[in-house]
Amino acid sequence: MTMIQCISPIDGSVYAERPAMSVEAATEAVGRARKAQKAWARRPLEDRVQLVLKGVARLNEMSDEVVPELAHMMGRPVRYGGEYKGFNERSNYVAAIAADSLAPLVVEASDTFERRIEREPHGVVFVIAPWNYPYMTAINTIAPALMAGNTVVIKHATQTLLVGERMVRAFVEAGVPDDVFINLFLDHQTTSALIAAGNFNFINFTGSVEGGRSIERAAAGTFAGLGLELGGKDPGYVMEDADLDAAVDTLMDGATYNSGQCCCGIERVYVHESLYDAFVEKSVAWVSNYKLGNPLDPETTLGPMANKRFAKVVREQIADAVSKGAKALVDPKLFPADDGGAYIMPQILVNVDHSMAFMKDETFGPAVGIMKVKSDEQALELMNDSPYGLTASLWTQDSERAARIGREIETGTVFMNRADYLDPALCWTGVKETGKGGSLSVLGFQNLTRPKSYHLKKVTK
Repeated sequence: MTMIQCISPIDGSVYAERPAMSVEAATEAVGRARKAQKAWARRPLEDRVQLVLKGVARLNEMSDEVVPELAHMMGRPVRYGGEYKGFNERSNYVAAIAADSLAPLVVEASDTFERRIEREPHGVVFVIAPWNYPYMTAINTIAPALMAGNTVVIKHATQTLLVGERMVRAFVEAGVPDDVFINLFLDHQTTSALIAAGNFNFINFTGSVEGGRSIERAAAGTFAGLGLELGGKDPGYVMEDADLDAAVDTLMDGATYNSGQCCCGIERVYVHESLYDAFVEKSVAWVSNYKLGNPLDPETTLGPMANKRFAKVVREQIADAVSKGAKALVDPKLFPADDGGAYIMPQILVNVDHSMAFMKDETFGPAVGIMKVKSDEQALELMNDSPYGLTASLWTQDSERAARIGREIETGTVFMNRADYLDPALCWTGVKETGKGGSLSVLGFQNLTRPKSYHLKKVTK
């Protein structure tokens, strides 16, 4: 029997393990979810919404277990209290808009005709969730999918092995019926086999570009809907009229929080030449204040990366950039806990350019490059010089200028004077190799349902 193991980044030990399910056992479990879906969809919408919110509340009651569990599995310091703020905000927002989002579009309601478009659940939704924000990324799809009348199957990343199991436990304890929301422990081969066999009506995957391609290949010919959020290399652009201190604080936090392991983390910053020197100096001071260490220590502000192989990529990108002329500005002496493994210090590079992998490839670690620019045109060219497009962060006092530049950026979300945030009222979406589809907002509900048209003629004469 193959065991799936979560290796803790704290000390390299096996923190948790579960047996991988066979194709036969997993197919039987998904069959139960499909059988349960029709009855779930027939329940009143408000019942479904309230049961989901009760599941969310039950998970909140587990915080004393959830927060240290996350630290053990993926290294986030316990001082940050898990992911409850965003988890609750997103759940509450989609609950508030569910009725309006799923309401029929009435074309005619007369004595002779009823013509309308209703939203109908897809059926069984498969959520393949990532380890970096294992609760928040998962709830983006789980909450609206269940509210809309789908049943949900979750398969979580190996690095956060216990999250799907815990979420299902919370929701079932809160009253969500058996088989409406289920967790499976699967290896990649079994996952692909389940998808290829047409077991799912919609698949949401958050992860790597290659992972997204493998999902698309497995789903080919099944006609299942796909929502894919993949790689990123999100830029920040600091214009000459920016609030310098606010830009430093937000962009450096966006580059390094969660050890830089954020889908919409800031990985490259372009600063107008008039503010460049001051921005760099303040950024180095800001990043140097981190305390790298054991995430179970409440004094720790920067934990290890989730796996030492992830940290290895970051170090290799930094070393390559330095060998090509980049300069690393953060003093290693300030971070004695950097062990060459999962514990990695934050770093800022200057003298960088787009010939370096560090400024082109996804880093997904606590390191950021800063470049000087002379104009909006130069900044725009550099921001678009990327295979990815999830968010872009613009810093200026001029909202019209931000909107004008934003229209030219190849990205899913344009921020002004903000970064690294997901607004549940807006569609979370990406372009290019960042993927396709969109979650949350009214559009998220539309993606998790299909239209059904009703053309009811009331008279025959």
